[in-house]
Amino acid sequence: MAEELIITATTKAEQYAQLLPQIQSVIADEPDPIANMANTAAMLHQAFRWWWVGFYRVADAHTLVLGPFQGPLACTRIRKGRGVCGTAWQEDQTQVVPDVDQFPGHIACSSASRSEIVVPVHDTHGTVVAVLDIDSDQLNAFDETDRHWLEQIAQLLRHGHS
Repeated sequence: MAEELIITATTKAEQYAQLLPQIQSVIADEPDPIANMANTAAMLHQAFRWWWVGFYRVADAHTLVLGPFQGPLACTRIRKGRGVCGTAWQEDQTQVVPDVDQFPGHIACSSASRSEIVVPVHDTHGTVVAVLDIDSDQLNAFDETDRHWLEQIAQLLRHGHS
């Protein structure tokens, strides 16, 4: 059993700096990508108390399917190029959305979601195999600090895929 998550930092960057090695420690010896996504979502949700934290996995060439998450009920399938998640997958690029109502084609799984960040997760060959999706019930919740650290967390998950 993993040790309890401990975050004592006050700034967001310090929180991430304390969280990253804890996530790394929990997932380092676990080869199953679903288990690693589940623990990563739980740790991010516990550390930052965001509205929704989870993963959508690439099911086929056109569809993301809901993976492990923390938060309320979520959309089950998302088409490539649709919404923030589908766009992050299609463009293979992190999407930082300060106001989801201003994002063309945003898929409103929950009316409480106000801002969002979505980070592609790659396998060892560089192919997108999932996206890390985080929603906040606050506008402008995510910035370059989040992008920087969440992209590093997505890199940690790379080892679990082959």
